[in-house]
Amino acid sequence: MLIVFSGLPASGKSTISRLVAQDLRAVYIRVDTIEQTLRDTGFQEVQHEGYKIAYAMAADNLALGKIVVADSVNPIGITRKAWRAVGHSAKIQVVEIETICSDRQRHKERVETRVVDIDHLVLPTWDEILARDYEPWTQPDILIDTASEAPQQSSDKVLAIIRSRINTQGISDSF
Repeated sequence: MLIVFSGLPASGKSTISRLVAQDLRAVYIRVDTIEQTLRDTGFQEVQHEGYKIAYAMAADNLALGKIVVADSVNPIGITRKAWRAVGHSAKIQVVEIETICSDRQRHKERVETRVVDIDHLVLPTWDEILARDYEPWTQPDILIDTASEAPQQSSDKVLAIIRSRINTQGISDSF
């Protein structure tokens, strides 16, 4: 299974996706980590390279029979389609999860108080997030609004939905 988390910075996607990956003992692939590593090794400007590396890493791990949790802003239809193509090529189920924070003030507070967890990563400002090109989703599989619940609550919701889908589709629930 490929579980793709998407959402604006500070919406809660990295926190929740890490919790889900831990619970499922899944491979965790974070595009921010890949992109910052590219910058640290001399790339002056990173555009699509981080996503392409993440797709390849996901495909390799899916071929090994691993559950993969991908964490990226995934802002446009092209990147969303590419993640689906990775799953379809591996002939596995893809679950797309969009995280949002519907409380604008709470989202802004998160942006302004977050702590960098990747060395050298420069986090976007609130104004940069507002100006970001982020195409509306037509229909994610799961929509999680993190405005009024703790990360563990959101993670538990996602896990319950994933497990119910696995069980109803006759897929082995080995986690």
